[in-house]
Amino acid sequence: MPYFICPNCQSRSIDSDGREGLLDQAAACQRCGFGFLFELMDDYYPAPGTGFVVCDRDARVLATGKGVFELTGYREPELLGRDLVETLGLRGSDGDENPVAVALEWGVRRLGERLALRTRAGIDKTVTADVFPAYDEDGGLLVSLSPR
Repeated sequence: MPYFICPNCQSRSIDSDGREGLLDQAAACQRCGFGFLFELMDDYYPAPGTGFVVCDRDARVLATGKGVFELTGYREPELLGRDLVETLGLRGSDGDENPVAVALEWGVRRLGERLALRTRAGIDKTVTADVFPAYDEDGGLLVSLSPR
C-alpha cells in the first residue's frame, strides 16, 4: 500500500493508486490543498520542527513546506530553482558522502543523517536529514530537515 505525505503540512495519507478519486491526476493534500503529495515506501512520522524540501532530479528546490523558514531563515521564493546542497551549505558532520547525491544516484533512502547546514544569516546549524527518492517518472527527492 503506498503511503503519501504532504511536503507542506506534513499530513500523511494512504492511496491505493496515487490518484485523487476517479480523475487521472496526482493526489493533492486534502488538509491544506497543496498541489501534490510525495509517495513513500513506508509510513513516516517527522520529528517536531521538521521542514520538508522537495527537489527535482538535479537537487534543485521545487517547493518547501512549513518549518523550513524557521530552520534555515530562507523563504520559499529564495530557494526555488536553486541547488539544495549548495544553497544551504549541506555537508556531512563526519566528512561522509553527501546523502542527497547518494539518494539521487542510487535511488535509496538515507535516514538519520547528521548534517550541518548554513542558515541565511551564515550560522552553522546541526540537523538530522532524512532523504527519500521519488518513485515516479519525474524522479527527484523529498528531504526532511530536523533540528538537533
